[in-house]
Amino acid sequence: MIIEFNSQNFNKEVLESKIPVIADFFASWCGPCKMLGPVIEQLSDEYNGKISVGKVDIDANIDLAQKYEVVSVPTVIFFENSEIKRVENGFIPKEQLDDIIKQTFSL
Repeated sequence: MIIEFNSQNFNKEVLESKIPVIADFFASWCGPCKMLGPVIEQLSDEYNGKISVGKVDIDANIDLAQKYEVVSVPTVIFFENSEIKRVENGFIPKEQLDDIIKQTFSL
């Protein structure tokens, strides 16, 4: 299940999470973001309970986009123990994103 991360719940849902987190910073007007959406959703289902997966609308959460220096979308940030483990920009095919998850997190 994909969580809508925002300024109100980001600390609790991402930084205080007991499991790794993938945060997809996106914009509703972004073509590659629309392509990445279903991929993120599939991974959310596949890693349910092992990884928390959510989306951050950069237009509605400008403060988070600025804090994490998101200058292009989509930007996918991988968090573990409140630390950024990896940042990826642009559309990423599912197989590649799955490999990145396995390289980044010890599941």
